[in-house]
Amino acid sequence: MSATDQHKHDLRLYLQDARDAFLFSLEARRAVRVRHPPPLTPTGTNLLGLVKHVTGAEAFYLGTVFGRPVRAPGLWITGDAEPNADLWATPDETREEITGRYRRVWAHSDATVEAFGLDAVGRLPGEDGGDGPALSLHRVLVHLVAETQRHAGHADVVRELIDGTAGLRRGSEDMAPGDEAWWRGHRAQVESAAREAAGRFAG
Repeated sequence: MSATDQHKHDLRLYLQDARDAFLFSLEARRAVRVRHPPPLTPTGTNLLGLVKHVTGAEAFYLGTVFGRPVRAPGLWITGDAEPNADLWATPDETREEITGRYRRVWAHSDATVEAFGLDAVGRLPGEDGGDGPALSLHRVLVHLVAETQRHAGHADVVRELIDGTAGLRRGSEDMAPGDEAWWRGHRAQVESAAREAAGRFAG
């Protein structure tokens, strides 16, 4: 395998790892809790909306930018949707629909990556309908790995707030071993340290 092929392989590996983490975040102990209770952050961050957003991002960068459009939610940040429209699920959108669309778009994305070399150049849409700035496939993949992993981290926190589930994936050893009582003690220790520091450095 050439160095360039190895680089492409590595980028695809990390992108797929982030995708899988996203789908694990939707495996809440009670499926209905993926949508309920209401959003747990002031900005409305929610699991289905995060998946919907990264679906649109992949479709944009590995579809539109490389002349291979695919049907997906438009991104509000590109002017293709109302503000934040790609960051929440409407009442008639199901979890199965949103995750199925994500899988279909990432299959399309993988085909784009397979079809082009890392030095291939795509174009962002221009404001006047023409071509905008050029982006290499290498840069697009780095961007998508960073963006998807960032939002997968958001999903980790939201999922833990919903039902207490934590960790990168099922069977993962990325969490310290401990039962529920151990984690309560750990949280109390962290909270105590924070309170002590606040008192020590106040004023």
